[in-house]
Amino acid sequence: MDQMNDIEKAALEALASVSTEDALASVATEESLQAWKTAHLGRSSPLMQVFAGLGKLSKEEKPIVGQAANRVKVALEAALEERTKAIKAAALAKSLEEEQLDVTLPGRPAPRGRLHPSTMQLRRVLDILAEMGFQVYTSREVETDEMNFQMLNFPPHHPAREMQDSFYVETEGRGDNPILLRTHTSPGQIRAMREYAATNPQNPPPIRIALPGMCYRYEQITARSEIQFNQVEGLAVGEGITLADLKGTLTDFARRMFGQGARVRFRADHFPFTEPSAEMDVECFVCGGVGCSVCKRSGWLEILGCGMVHPTVLMNGG
Repeated sequence: MDQMNDIEKAALEALASVSTEDALASVATEESLQAWKTAHLGRSSPLMQVFAGLGKLSKEEKPIVGQAANRVKVALEAALEERTKAIKAAALAKSLEEEQLDVTLPGRPAPRGRLHPSTMQLRRVLDILAEMGFQVYTSREVETDEMNFQMLNFPPHHPAREMQDSFYVETEGRGDNPILLRTHTSPGQIRAMREYAATNPQNPPPIRIALPGMCYRYEQITARSEIQFNQVEGLAVGEGITLADLKGTLTDFARRMFGQGARVRFRADHFPFTEPSAEMDVECFVCGGVGCSVCKRSGWLEILGCGMVHPTVLMNGG
């Protein structure tokens, strides 16, 4: 019986030696390592067969064989763990070599927010006007009555000059020239024309400017109107400019803004600072001209007022 135990112990130790030193050394991937584990530590492995047969041994044989089997199991598991670490380390080293990363490069900036839709459309309008040769001219938002109304040919009785329709911020001691928040960007026309005229009073250069900015009107707040709003105004002054040039420029702008297939129309209107004056509509891009709640069932959307600069305004501009 002792001789039999010695043989079994020697066989188990030989199994451990072969498994760990020969077979395990040739394992190079995690998949093959898993296959090795199944073959040598799985339920059907020779080692597990030894454990399964312990119940058939005598009381004297069982502890001897069991202890030997445990030593083999511990040795196999230790070798498996060591080989697992080696394979993972080799895989990491290979990955670092193939996917080199310069940690000194700046990271990708995280977005901090989005532009307001009004800002996006304002920039788009100005980009289109820039492509058409207009330069941006910014003017003040706090204006005098003279620049906001008088120089633009507004008569004294015009409704826009009523206290309840405009935001007057300083009236005491100002007489007929109080301070107010501008109701439109048009005062910038006078200031721009005077600046251009000052460069060469005898022969002022032609003007092509776009005047963007905030405007303020004392109105009821609805889905279509607010007391504060953005406005963009274009001004072109030069010899030989006609109403046909105005219509062509605005039609081109509308097609760049709303698409080449956009339909537009002009309707006669009146503004104190232009003569002749017109309103420009674009075919409703929601209903395609059929009529909806957005266009008030008309099939058209009013987008701007226009006209030839009034002679009085030209004179006031220098």
